[in-house]
Amino acid sequence: MNFNFLTPVSDAVLAHNELTAQQSLGRKIKIHSRQNGLPDLEGVQLAIIGVQENRNDVNYIGAKINFDTIRKTLYTLFPGNWHTTLADLGDIEPGETVEDTYFAIRTAIAVLVEKDIIPIILGGSQDLTYANYRAYDALLPMVNIASIDTNFDLGDASLPIKNNSYVGKVIVEEPYNLFNYATIGYQTYFNSQEELDLIEKLYFEAYRLGEISGDINKVEPLLRDAHIVSVDLKSVRAAEVSDNQKYSPNGFSGKEICAISRYAGISNKVSSFGIYEYHGSKNDNATSMLVAQMIWYFIEGVNCRVNDDSFKDEKYYQKYNVLVEDDELIFFKSLKTGRWWIEIPFLPNVNNKLKKHTLLPCMHSDYVLATQGEIPERWYKAYRKNSF
Repeated sequence: MNFNFLTPVSDAVLAHNELTAQQSLGRKIKIHSRQNGLPDLEGVQLAIIGVQENRNDVNYIGAKINFDTIRKTLYTLFPGNWHTTLADLGDIEPGETVEDTYFAIRTAIAVLVEKDIIPIILGGSQDLTYANYRAYDALLPMVNIASIDTNFDLGDASLPIKNNSYVGKVIVEEPYNLFNYATIGYQTYFNSQEELDLIEKLYFEAYRLGEISGDINKVEPLLRDAHIVSVDLKSVRAAEVSDNQKYSPNGFSGKEICAISRYAGISNKVSSFGIYEYHGSKNDNATSMLVAQMIWYFIEGVNCRVNDDSFKDEKYYQKYNVLVEDDELIFFKSLKTGRWWIEIPFLPNVNNKLKKHTLLPCMHSDYVLATQGEIPERWYKAYRKNSF
């Protein structure tokens, strides 16, 4: 595949990399350079791509994006005891139109995902998630997106796409491939009641910042079920980032956003991971270090992936049947990993999106709630969505 729309990592970053420790990540990564061209992707499991596109940011005033500081910082970090090979494929520069950039993103991600390489996308404005989603049109019949964000970004789908309205386009534009959309860490005062009502009506999932900060483990089953994870850096509280990046005094701490990144990496289903709304500044050390650490934790998570054994063989799992009112809920617990799932039944008389019984990731606490007569909300929403 010809990636001729990718520009090499800058000479300044490569020169800086020569000064890093021999054991650092920058010395072990395959880098797209002007001198050597694109690296061979044979054996590569993860690939970084920067996308210098922000023209659909509602606050766009012509500022250009540069990821050099993030790369310099990332390259100085030391890898863990990892078995994965990482490549940095350089950047996609803004096309003649934003649609040209979207096309390049879509092409790059589709090729990488087909090769079982997980793209780590550095953005640019978060509307690039729409192009990321469209890359799956020919790859998967149904797609789950998890967005780490203060806002739902639904907007008005009849208007041109922007970074605060791209989700509306994902929902209404054909082909309709979206099965679930989960917003993690939203802050109520940034979202209208109409948007909250629409999320509820579509049986999508929304988790407030306080709910997740109170128990970061709640993120794990949500990301275990996601194909695409999109992180808006505005979801990080202002105290953790540099001046240009500050958005809200409330948000995830650096520790929490890194834990979320690690959970995204651990998920066997996540096949693309994007960090968006990066606004570089002269004194950018805090933001670039945070983004570098988020990438580090995502890679760490990928290296900790464990496939749960087949639920067809009873020696690998425990099954629990719980009767709640008129519904029989069936839970599965993997004996290998201790992770829990709940079955969504197939409805043969309904023109639904699922063609068979499917398992929805959940937590042990969901099983406990069911034994107390309470239907888990995730199950209810997935079941209702499947009944359309």
